[in-house]
Amino acid sequence: MGLRINDTVPNFTAETSQGTIQFHDWIGDSWAILFSHPKDFTPVCTTEFGAVAQLADEWAKRGTKVIGLSVDGVDEHKEWIGDIETVAGAKVGFPIIADTDLKVSKAFDMLPAEAYLPDGRTPADSATVRAVFIIGPDKKVKLIMVYPMSVGRNFAEVVRALDGLQKTYDAPLATPANWEVGQDVIVATSLNDEQAEEKYGKLDKKLKYLRFAKA
Repeated sequence: MGLRINDTVPNFTAETSQGTIQFHDWIGDSWAILFSHPKDFTPVCTTEFGAVAQLADEWAKRGTKVIGLSVDGVDEHKEWIGDIETVAGAKVGFPIIADTDLKVSKAFDMLPAEAYLPDGRTPADSATVRAVFIIGPDKKVKLIMVYPMSVGRNFAEVVRALDGLQKTYDAPLATPANWEVGQDVIVATSLNDEQAEEKYGKLDKKLKYLRFAKA
């Protein structure tokens, strides 16, 4: 069975571009985002790492740590960072995991257990290693996104999803389609009208089971 939402994320020790980390200790009490890539020095991934670097202030506002992963080594990561910063015009302040033995990729179910990296490997050998995991302070998976190699990730959507997760974390709330910060949220059906209004004030009742509140 692969990793699913609300599973505790695997703990591991790994070398990164910023030294050795133990994953659960690195997360601490923060939210965290692990975003992974099939190989260094690839065009789409270079733009994606740059996009994450440009959002440094947004991650900080949300108390969220970000960490990249690629199946190449630390030396390659450090060289690649120069390219990323040139393209993005922003500093790569987050670590990049060196997953040369595929240990982390397999632990997160991004590759089958029998996968290996042959000599002369290309990004196609680890193409499925293109995922985003948003992890809560409880070390549990809150969201998983998986992309094909041909489509660059929309990190504005990652930020939006993170906002929704933080808004509804340990609260009887949900966010509607296309929700943005400041818009009304949906009250869970676990609360009756009286309980919901006591907690969130006057409700906007669209349907018996669809009730909006300002929160």
